[in-house]
Amino acid sequence: MLILLPPSETKRPGGDDTRALDFAALSFPELTKPRRIAVYAVRRLSRNLGAATSALRLGGTQAAELARNRVILTSPVMPAIDRYDGVLYEGLDAASLTPAQRAFAGEHVAIASAAFGLTMALDPIPAYRLSHDSRLPGVVLGRLWRVPLRDVLARTEGLLLDLRSEAYAGLGPSPARDDAVFLRVVSEDGSGRRRALNHFNKKGKGEFVRRLIEAEADQPDVDALLRWAEGCGIRLERGAPGELDLVV
Repeated sequence: MLILLPPSETKRPGGDDTRALDFAALSFPELTKPRRIAVYAVRRLSRNLGAATSALRLGGTQAAELARNRVILTSPVMPAIDRYDGVLYEGLDAASLTPAQRAFAGEHVAIASAAFGLTMALDPIPAYRLSHDSRLPGVVLGRLWRVPLRDVLARTEGLLLDLRSEAYAGLGPSPARDDAVFLRVVSEDGSGRRRALNHFNKKGKGEFVRRLIEAEADQPDVDALLRWAEGCGIRLERGAPGELDLVV
């Protein structure tokens, strides 16, 4: 089972100041070349305040984000699951997982990003600012990542549970197969009509992934995942073709 998460715009500061970004320490070594292209491009861009502010869609009060990018190769690192902040990661609350649960996450949770493509949960990464729609000079992120990520995901075995946002799923599509499914968080009104959620979508995803990690069970396929959810009192159902609905 591989669980795919989106990144977050906000990142926690700090980390292990005895270590810096080491591309060889990241999972999926076949992504090293596009990672280097993205990281070096964002570092170069961030030397120009005006150009970087526009390309990264930053406001006037976000100069610290550019400072992070300028030192992306030398700044402290921390596990990706701890680095990312925001509503989804608050719901996941990785800091309170047990060592065994963190080890399980390290084997079964991957995080998509515009800078690194795909990293496993415990891969050490620096703080940075780069979004799926950022404009890098000479680099089109969709073109950079689409084929490498598609190929990596196509080679994964077992259940592939995609919780990425549609924007990040667009950078590298999941394979079209029965055990690769996209999860949507929905609510249901009194008449049974469902609607997608925004803020609570992220919170619901984080809390759901935490339950999966706490169980420390490698779900082999969609049917097994549905049985596990039912046994836990989680309302997880088949939705549109290739999708699961998490009803909250």
